Amino acid sequence: MTELAEGAAQPVTATRWWRDAVIYQVYVRSFADGNADGVGDLPGVRRRLPYLAELGVDAVWLTPFYPSPMADFGYDVADYRDVDPLFGTLADARAMIADAHALGLRVIVDVVPNHTSDRHPWFARALKGGPDRERYIFRDGRGAHGELPPNDWESIFGGPAWTRVADGQWYLHLFAPEQPDLNWEHPEVHAEFAGVLRFWLDLGVDGFRVDVAHGMVKAPGLPDVGRTGQVRMIGADVVPYFDQDGVHEIHRSWRRVLDSYPGERIGVAEAWAPTAERLARYVRSDELHQAFNFHFLNTPWQAGALREVIDESLATAGSVGAPSTWVLSNHDVKRPVTRYGSLARARAAALLTLALPGSAYVYQGEELGLPEVLDLPEEVLRDPQRLRDPDSGRDGCRVPIPWTRETGWNDPWLPIPGTWAELSVEAQRDDPGSTLELYRQALRLRRARPELGDGALTWLDSPYGTLVFTRGDGFTCAVNLNDHKVELPVSGDLLLASAPLAGGTLPPDSAAWWGRPLW
Repeated sequence: MTELAEGAAQPVTATRWWRDAVIYQVYVRSFADGNADGVGDLPGVRRRLPYLAELGVDAVWLTPFYPSPMADFGYDVADYRDVDPLFGTLADARAMIADAHALGLRVIVDVVPNHTSDRHPWFARALKGGPDRERYIFRDGRGAHGELPPNDWESIFGGPAWTRVADGQWYLHLFAPEQPDLNWEHPEVHAEFAGVLRFWLDLGVDGFRVDVAHGMVKAPGLPDVGRTGQVRMIGADVVPYFDQDGVHEIHRSWRRVLDSYPGERIGVAEAWAPTAERLARYVRSDELHQAFNFHFLNTPWQAGALREVIDESLATAGSVGAPSTWVLSNHDVKRPVTRYGSLARARAAALLTLALPGSAYVYQGEELGLPEVLDLPEEVLRDPQRLRDPDSGRDGCRVPIPWTRETGWNDPWLPIPGTWAELSVEAQRDDPGSTLELYRQALRLRRARPELGDGALTWLDSPYGTLVFTRGDGFTCAVNLNDHKVELPVSGDLLLASAPLAGGTLPPDSAAWWGRPLW
């Protein structure tokens, strides 16, 4: 059965594609620069779409490119139905979507429903008081004169989650003060975002990544948390401002919007929940289609810990009929090469991830083996999360992609290390030992082999510090997480390895795929 997605340049086949898709995340300002101003943009993305098609991914997810004062690099949206001039025009967005579809790539865009920019017209009117204020969360302060915040909630970026306005009331912002939280108990907020979804679906996008999908609903009465250091509780403990049951009705209403369009449009939850069971609720059959597996991302390089989180993830997602969605990195966390401690481990982790059942995300530059940039000059650091503490800044994972040995950028907004010359696309292209070529081969095999993608896995007994599992009839993935080589009894042809092998001996911190010939 073939359906024509609205705005698409060619038909896309209805295949439940999202259950095993590999989706590439583009951090727009750091991906490709179309006008040589040092900032990535939509024309730059459009020009590099053939690179992504050649890499072998199924879809591309773009971070916000909407009009914004950029207090949080676009996650403070002032207009949800346009493109910031920094990134191009609405015509550029249409052209980029059409080109992507012509190349067989689907397009997912961010939607930011927990908060707006403080420059959004709604908030400008809210500051004047009256009924317009009801679209946000304003409260009187505590203390004899209302001089204290309404409760003890803390901002993710550090400090109180409340800012006082001229007339004495306080407004809630779980992120920066420039990002006031919306009041999702107000019917106009629901109606506005349903309209925003339809606007972009009509332009042909294939889905949405929902920013802070766990955050729109707050506990009744806005009760105190009762402790400080609340950011350490996110994703581990229950807090009254995240993962409230009411968010699920919002996602159900959005699923109905998505299902009203042809071509399997999807919703992807950026959701932090204290347990895997709570996370699975976001991907029930009448809610969103995918939820990022942050528990997997945060698991250390240890065989036992990884097997435990893989089993838990597959079981809980499977309990609601959803696929697991694996992710090694994104624009908010340190890159795998640095987080795991070596390029060898990052390459092995890539083969592990791409062999697991379900869908996978690749963050731009992951396929090049880029490390975190830890020595950016102080004067270029701009991430508001650094207000919490310097080590939590995210600038180091957002350094622009090096396309050529000379970087391919004119005065990029964050400096590209000179040592990245040999990590550039130009340097790695067609080098059989490069990380780029490893990803290309892995994605080609994943697409060609019926055992991979959606489905199940079977663990095999293996030596301490290793993971070995089979998929389907004859495919085997083995990972050695030890600091010494390990002999593994495997069968089939060697399909791909993250490091050179000698027979069935797996070097330290490496992974390999074996399988029966397809023909």
